[in-house]
Parts: sequence; C-alpha cells; structure tokens
Amino acid sequence: MIKKIVIGCDHLGRELKDTLKEHLTSKGIEVTDIGVNSNDSVDYPDVGKDLAKRVQNKQFERGILVCGTGAGMAIVANKFSGVRAVCVNDAYTAERSIASNNAQVITFGALITGAPNAKMYTDIWLDNDFQAERSGKKVDKINELDQ
Repeated sequence: MIKKIVIGCDHLGRELKDTLKEHLTSKGIEVTDIGVNSNDSVDYPDVGKDLAKRVQNKQFERGILVCGTGAGMAIVANKFSGVRAVCVNDAYTAERSIASNNAQVITFGALITGAPNAKMYTDIWLDNDFQAERSGKKVDKINELDQ
C-alpha cells in the first residue's frame, strides 16, 4: 500500500490537483504538494521536472502530475532516466500503467478528465501493483533505452 505520494500541476491543473490531494489525504495517504497553488501562469515543464526528479531519486515511489491535457507532463517526466509516466484517460489504462508498465507517475488533463473519473483512476492505479513475472522483461527493455 502506498503511504506517500508527490503531486504537482501547472495553473490549468490546480483545481484538479487540489481535489486529488484532498481525496488521497482522506484515504490516509501523505501527500507532498509541489504546487502550483495559485492561478498564476506557470510553465508545466518546471513542475514536471521537479516531480520527476523526486521520483527518480526515490524520494517518492509514485507521483501525479496535472496540466491541461496531461500529455505535456507525461513527456517531461519520461525524460528522466528510470521514470515511466503514463497519461491516464480511462480505467483500463490506469490499471495497466502500473500492472504492465510499472509507471510510477500518472498524469491527468484537467481540461479532459473530470474530478470523479480522476479520483477513480487514481484509486485503480494505487490499488494495483506491477506484475513483474508477466511484464518484467518488457519493462527491463524500456529501462535499457535509458542507457
């Protein structure tokens, strides 16, 4: 069971990030919020970089990023060696992102995914584990690309 998570967003994702933070906290998960905490415009790569480094350095086992589409944050997080991020827009992708791909980071598009679905997808992602016996060899091949 995940006890600690890091979460971040740009200005477009602030409201959804705050909702997810409250949801996770209500489940007894310690949430480190790296912002943003205002509606002032911010460049999503700055927040994505900060979160991905924390996951890469093993400060956190998992993290959530929110921007307008989720795509930009996923691209940024995937630039960091050993970090796998998936943009989640449905329940099946939420489950397979961890079970098949061992994605430590999921991203959401606040302009695409509503809060009820984002909470559901987050729960699915957190309630599942990597199926190493089935997908370990594939993830190892992904990790080799970081070299």
